[in-house]
Amino acid sequence: MDTIEKPKVARKLYSFIYSICLGLAAICAVAAGSPRTAVAARAIVIDQGPLKGISTPGENQYLGIPYAAAPVGNLRWRPPQPPAHFKALFHATQFSNVCTQLQLGAGPLVGSEDCLYLNVYVPDTDPPAHGFPVMVWIHGGGLTWGAGSQYDPTPLVEKGDVIVVTINYRLGYLGFFAHPALDTEGHLAGNYGLLDQQFALKWVRRNIGAFGGDRNRVTIFGESAGGLSVYSQLASPTAAGLFQRAIAESGAYASFGGHFPFTDYFASDIVSLAIGESTGTPNGVSCSVPSGNDAATSVGCPSPATASCLRAVSAATLVLAESCDVNPFVDGTVLRQPPGEALGSGQFNHVPVISGSNHDENRFSVALAELASGSPLTAAGYPQAVYSFFGLPGPPPDNGFADSVISLYPLSADPTSPSIELGALGDASFVCPARNADLSLSPYVPTYAYEFHDETAPPFFPPLSFPLGDAHFIEVQYLFDLKAFFGISPTFTPDQQALSNTMIGYWTQFAKTGNPNGPKEGENQQEGAEEEGVPLWPSYSETAQFLSLVAPAPVAESDTSFDTDHKCSGFWNKL
Repeated sequence: MDTIEKPKVARKLYSFIYSICLGLAAICAVAAGSPRTAVAARAIVIDQGPLKGISTPGENQYLGIPYAAAPVGNLRWRPPQPPAHFKALFHATQFSNVCTQLQLGAGPLVGSEDCLYLNVYVPDTDPPAHGFPVMVWIHGGGLTWGAGSQYDPTPLVEKGDVIVVTINYRLGYLGFFAHPALDTEGHLAGNYGLLDQQFALKWVRRNIGAFGGDRNRVTIFGESAGGLSVYSQLASPTAAGLFQRAIAESGAYASFGGHFPFTDYFASDIVSLAIGESTGTPNGVSCSVPSGNDAATSVGCPSPATASCLRAVSAATLVLAESCDVNPFVDGTVLRQPPGEALGSGQFNHVPVISGSNHDENRFSVALAELASGSPLTAAGYPQAVYSFFGLPGPPPDNGFADSVISLYPLSADPTSPSIELGALGDASFVCPARNADLSLSPYVPTYAYEFHDETAPPFFPPLSFPLGDAHFIEVQYLFDLKAFFGISPTFTPDQQALSNTMIGYWTQFAKTGNPNGPKEGENQQEGAEEEGVPLWPSYSETAQFLSLVAPAPVAESDTSFDTDHKCSGFWNKL
């Protein structure tokens, strides 16, 4: 494997986990799985009517609840609308449809446009006087794939004593699409997936009290495209007041980086509706935003296409026509500017934030390429792989930039080095953008920066020629149970289990108080952390320190050390 297919600085990696299953059916389950052995839970009443869930040891689950009307027919490409009231007792006992997508990114097509559902997981204990804190998970998958049902938050619920809500939102062209015929209809346009996320948060504000939750302590959190969604909601004026804390994991790839000399890569990820309607953002690597007019032509609605023509196209045809990645749009209302600019100017929703990335993000895409090709990257093939990573043809005169990268990431005598060094180029696409997000956030809000750095984290691939290490997505298994859908059932060492427990403690304590430190609400947070033997997580806003999430116990790392390690100020941010 001497080149990387579709090298886009890992852009298509944001559809991350589904690509694992290119011929790896043993790893991933076909369906979202079923809950643990359960009995009926007590009935509760929400604004749609009465519903009953299921009770499992340690928690109550309410699955497949509609939070909006099905966005089908004339509701396709419109803001979400209220769901119907229940005509009888609603049995929230099984997951509902996922949004239309290619199963595991490679096919066949699965899901339905009728997909705006959520799942609520509640501790099976009496709520505190003010209610349980609430954490709303926004799944990743490149905004083209995934579902809330794929992530079992039981570890967070049972160990952290919080309510977790997992949600679906519209994906791909059905969720992020700009076209003149739609955008002139007089409604909010383009960012339908972001509007779904906000509609789900409004549902939580109205209804979470019925589950024992505290509507005034809502934390949004997500990874990869879910992390991008978190940054987008921070930047969105229409999300104001819908959440009180935010956690973004590996989500800063769009609009938080520098400009590569051959393409305005990061800047082009989030564009205006007008650009999305007309040209999109084609470049030498791929397109990060589709041309709405071109996409319409490809599905049989050439310009000047009508809204009725577009809405008559099947969901399957639209998904199969997706030749570009998708991203949010600057529409002037939901997003007035790209998230990176909003955070940098202070014009965002001011809430405490946890923000971070993994040390070797891009090893994930290198692993996918090795598994797809059946061959490891060789030392001889390393230069061309770097050229391909940046969308360059290779030899002079086009390789000057890539050659400077190779000089900064030279090969060693280690036979695994080509893959590991190429994997380190996650510095460009994830890590330094995440640091840039931290730098933007920290002057305005309490910011807690982290880097997941367990180099021996249990891999979820078959054996590779190199260690997967602390790659993209791998930290999620330390927070969620991923066995039912992804087939990931890690065997943690005692040290790794300790790290998982500590991370769950940080995440859920942050949901409780806006500060990840301290074992109990109301106690001195620094003293509390020391009493429990849990390392203090220093505030990046106050100390310019990251927390390195290493096993068994995290350690603080200076921003200077982090910056030097990942070559952010010295190279990537200068471009």
